[in-house]
Amino acid sequence: MKRTSKSEYWQQSRLPWPSLVFLMPMLFAYEVGVIWVGGPNAAQIRSGADVWLRGGLEAIGLGVGWLPPLMVVVGLLTWQWIERHSWRVSAETLAGMFAESVVFAFLLLLLGQLQSRVFSLAETNLSGMHCVAVLTPTEAVTFARALGYVGAGIYEEVLFRLALLPASIALLRQSVMLRAWATPLAVLVTSLLFSAAHHAGPSGEPFDLFRFCFRTLAGGIFAGLFVLRGFGITAGSHALYDLLVGVLLVDA
Repeated sequence: MKRTSKSEYWQQSRLPWPSLVFLMPMLFAYEVGVIWVGGPNAAQIRSGADVWLRGGLEAIGLGVGWLPPLMVVVGLLTWQWIERHSWRVSAETLAGMFAESVVFAFLLLLLGQLQSRVFSLAETNLSGMHCVAVLTPTEAVTFARALGYVGAGIYEEVLFRLALLPASIALLRQSVMLRAWATPLAVLVTSLLFSAAHHAGPSGEPFDLFRFCFRTLAGGIFAGLFVLRGFGITAGSHALYDLLVGVLLVDA
């Protein structure tokens, strides 16, 4: 069996088809798990980005339950077909994408801890803030939370990186004055929106400076990952990071 070279892996792992193959188990587990655990109250388990997407579709008369995951699948397949990339994907590539996602998730976790130390040294008032979620007392609730984190990793990246970031870059490039700065400005704007979205609406979190700054920074990192390493690794890193801080770690 021919082994995948480093250059082949670097290129292959950024393509839409390997991203879809890599993320499909997580997407399937999330969609099926939400229905299985939540039943008629599945909306209470869904991630915020998923709820926003479904709400927008419902507002235009497309409130079909299976449409959001279908849009993700069809979107990535269409992207792959339009750019006429190879449909080859190796097990080595998928394993490498998972390893990269784990590494980036841990790096983001360490970055969050570092920022927390900086805020503490600056004597910022962080009273009442929890950096990580406390494990719930029942396995069912814990599983439901884990599903929400997986959904957030996928659908937040669909909204803010796969859809909004390229659209923002294309829009900013229409201005002659902003053309040279289109990408960094788009990264900044979408990262701020990504962070602000967690505090928006009746179900949003109360504003907290630490969380807002960290999520803005994380949004910039995810945008950089999306540009350099593709959608699959970005969404995988996001989902694994959320699982780390939301399920596996306990706030001391």
